[in-house]
This record gives sequence, C-alpha cells and structure tokens, in this order.
Amino acid sequence: MAYADIPALLPIEALCFGDHWTVQSFQDELDQACSTYIVLELDGVIVGYAGFWLILEEAHVTTVAVHPDQQGQGLGEQLLIGLIDAALERGARWMTLEVRVSNTGAQALYKKYGFESLGRRRGYYQNDGEDALVMWTEHMGSPEYQERLALLRAPFAP
Repeated sequence: MAYADIPALLPIEALCFGDHWTVQSFQDELDQACSTYIVLELDGVIVGYAGFWLILEEAHVTTVAVHPDQQGQGLGEQLLIGLIDAALERGARWMTLEVRVSNTGAQALYKKYGFESLGRRRGYYQNDGEDALVMWTEHMGSPEYQERLALLRAPFAP
C-alpha cells in the first residue's frame, strides 16, 4: 500500500466499515514502522486491502476489507495469505486479530488458517457495541503450520 492508493481505499472502507478510517488514519498507519499494509488489485483496480502491526513476534491484524461487489471470490483469503507471508518475512511467529462475533464467514476463514478463538472482548466495536472474538494462530514457523499454509496457498499460486 502506498499514499497514492488511499483515495481508492476510502470507498471500500465506507462500504465495509462505514467511514471508520479517514485519509489521515491511512496516512498515519503507513507512517508507522510497525505497520505493514497491502492492497489487492483486479485489472489494475484496487478491490481490497489489509494490514497488521508487528509487535515483537506478534502480527496483530488491524483490518481486512474487500469491496462488497467482489466478495465471495476468495479475495479475502488471498489478502490473508499476503498478510501471513508479510508477517513471516518480518519475523512474526504468531498472528492475532479481533473479529465480530456475528461475522461467522470471517471466523471460518480464520479457522481454516489455524486461528483459534482464545477470548472475547465485550463491547469492542464502538459503532454498535458488538463483542469481538480474539483469535490467535499457532506458531506460524512450525513445520505443521508451514505445511498447512503450503496446502492452502496452492490453489492461489500463479
């Protein structure tokens, strides 16, 4: 993700999350040394983005968004793979995130990639007070996780 991408991200943000992040929010994230953000393009058009903060050996996912018109095509999964790869490159051993209790589709995707629910944050989402599940992966550098990742990544290989 680059500063030049931000105008294309704002409509996706608004559709997915209701204008939660502003231009300044995206700029601030890109300015942080601990932050890594990626975009996903189809035919030269940005259709999704995702990011994480690296804190010691933990990659904390901050956002994953796919334009609603493009959802259901495996693009969120491709973004997740991109985050996992980037986190591993930066030395992360674990990945964690919060996900809405009602977002069972995202939870299923995260479980597929080895995330397990290890807790609940009550009233986490400011816009409506919904709870979030806190999910963590196993050690991403372990041979078992790497094998799982290779199998899941295979259908998306060029």
